[in-house]
Amino acid sequence: MTRHDSPAVEITALTKSFPSRAGTVQAVRGIDLTVTRGEVVAFLGPNGAGKTTALDVVLGLTTPTSGEVRVLGRSPREAVRAGRVSAVLQTGGLLRDLTVRETVELIASTYAVHAPVEDVMRRANLTAVCSRKVSKCSGGEQQRLRFALALLPDPELLVLDEPTAGMDVSARRAFWDAMHAEAAAGRTVLFATHYLEEADSFASRIVLVAEGRVVADGPTDVIRGQALGRNVAARLDLGAVDGAATALRALPSVHEVRVDHDRLSVTTSDSDGVARALLTDLGAHDLEVTTGSLESAFVALTSAPPTPEGAAA
Repeated sequence: MTRHDSPAVEITALTKSFPSRAGTVQAVRGIDLTVTRGEVVAFLGPNGAGKTTALDVVLGLTTPTSGEVRVLGRSPREAVRAGRVSAVLQTGGLLRDLTVRETVELIASTYAVHAPVEDVMRRANLTAVCSRKVSKCSGGEQQRLRFALALLPDPELLVLDEPTAGMDVSARRAFWDAMHAEAAAGRTVLFATHYLEEADSFASRIVLVAEGRVVADGPTDVIRGQALGRNVAARLDLGAVDGAATALRALPSVHEVRVDHDRLSVTTSDSDGVARALLTDLGAHDLEVTTGSLESAFVALTSAPPTPEGAAA
């Protein structure tokens, strides 16, 4: 595999431990993950799940205890030094007494080749506040400034750690509008968040992390189905409802059957099989297949009891 054809991120058997007063905190416990180029992937998990630690390793900010991480076919630090990876972190990195434009110009001057200053400010929706001092910018404006700085080297991979923490609803919406445009242009985006709606609406793939391990990985609807099963609902003639409910309860994939007048609701791990039985064998109509909410899946998949070693953010 050439570097050009290599995945954006390739993590193999990653572990990371830190010393603590109580002994050792194992923040990451054997993560395997491959992110292909052009994907938008959300790292979703509760506080202390290991999301930030894993991203720090991807960015070369810390080294693994064991395992291997390759970024765009290189070591993380090589990829960052080459300007192929940029990050938008939660805090820090800004000089309060400079204006927005001065900040972008200053950081641009550190690159031999960079995107035009006006262009990155436009893409980050900062043109209207370019003369404002950083200290006078809102939290959302400062985060958009970090985003503009991340765009300067024209990176192939953007890594975002809780990028909208502290933003109000309108600021979050504006930030993700800008991120949507970058993803549409083919950039790979890997972001950690605890906002379920962000992962649901923006990511094409969700990686759920708990206790330093990946507990689920896939498209949003697959994650919901994996945690909760799917619900298949349909209507039948009143005289056929009880017999249909009995037949469905006998299927090994069916977890629960609920009857409400002429309507059956079936929770199952095989929605296709149940739908087929309802329509072809039981004479049902008005069929509907749904999954549980992402929030319910999140709780179901990340609610394992803590282990003695603990976990880190």
